[in-house]
Amino acid sequence: MSTEADPATDAPDAWGEPRSRTVTWYDPMVTAAGGQVRSGLETLEAIRDGVLPPAPIAALVQMDVVAVEVGRVEFGCTVDESVYNPIGVVHGGLVCTLLDTVAGCAVHSTLPQGVGYTSIELKVAYLRAVTRDSGRLTAVGTVVKPGRRVAFAEGQVLDAAGRVVATASSSLLVFPLPS
Repeated sequence: MSTEADPATDAPDAWGEPRSRTVTWYDPMVTAAGGQVRSGLETLEAIRDGVLPPAPIAALVQMDVVAVEVGRVEFGCTVDESVYNPIGVVHGGLVCTLLDTVAGCAVHSTLPQGVGYTSIELKVAYLRAVTRDSGRLTAVGTVVKPGRRVAFAEGQVLDAAGRVVATASSSLLVFPLPS
């Protein structure tokens, strides 16, 4: 029988005190069902306005919808050391997740009721490191070219000082949602 160490109780003193963060989310199928009867723009507005719950990933990475209009979205994200990588900066995957989210949601804002999307390709350029001292991040997504089968969008993430920390370009598949 394997006896694995519990990092919370068996950690060396040099590690310091353990830290934790509780993540709470709501049934994602409530949002999916709400999206079936709304356009993409209306769905995003309902999430922003608290009519529909945000996707669980939003709670996990501490992001929220700040602004939405046809072809453009803005999300905010609070970073802390819970998303650090082994070298002491925010993991690039979190920044990539923000970029994928705003590119996809920008496209979603252009779609009619009953139509969905998924990423085909995402190209990310990281321009500067992010730490908790970077402050609240702002991620902006804009549609470059809408489409009935494939759409194209761009995104950028800025730190609290307004410096661009990463950019992305994305292509997304557009398809009818199953009813």
